Amino acid sequence: MASITTAASTDTARVLIAGNEPPTPASLDFAARLRRARLGLIVALVAIVMIFVSYSSAYVVRQGLPTLDPRTGTLVRDWLPLQLPNFLLINTLVLLISTLTMELARRHAVRVAVAARKAFEPSTRIESDRTPWLALTTVLGVSFLAGQWLVWRELAARGFYVDTSPSSSFFYLLTGMHGIHLLGGILALIAAGAASLFRKCAASSAVVVDATAWYWHFMAFLWVYILCLLEFAR
Repeated sequence: MASITTAASTDTARVLIAGNEPPTPASLDFAARLRRARLGLIVALVAIVMIFVSYSSAYVVRQGLPTLDPRTGTLVRDWLPLQLPNFLLINTLVLLISTLTMELARRHAVRVAVAARKAFEPSTRIESDRTPWLALTTVLGVSFLAGQWLVWRELAARGFYVDTSPSSSFFYLLTGMHGIHLLGGILALIAAGAASLFRKCAASSAVVVDATAWYWHFMAFLWVYILCLLEFAR
């Protein structure tokens, strides 16, 4: 969260101060919109963090709890160790690369918005030579979700389904919930790409891309956290 706030201050300063020029109403409006978008994003991320904190706590606690066997009437340990598929490493690399392309898209969008402000044309449209970073990030995000589907199929081939054991249930729950939230980021990427395609105001497009980029970075961090939880919290 601190990195988002710090980045917000940095980008706002860049927008408001170009050399020694005084800020214009257009730049102040862009900075205010950017700040509101990031504050709204922080609220949404806090809610997501709370969801995964509760899942993590349940995951750790459930490992040490026995369950009642209805056939024998005794308490048994039903937690089966789950070996993570190696393909998860490749999938993680894909997601990490997508954070790089997303950051490049964010910086490009902010530069376009600042250039429009310097020209004193707040309604300046996005130039036709748009960078492919948004499209590439979208492709990588979809590839990550497709990779997750392959991971689930590999686990199913091993005999680990959702209801096989608590360990497999938590794996599908954690990775599935992350996939759903990442899908939301992909939809936001498509919306940002549509704004660029239909030549929306540069400032409006920059706000959308900026918020989506920070959300995407958070999803990558959350994914690494989930992998560490599944691998080491035993």
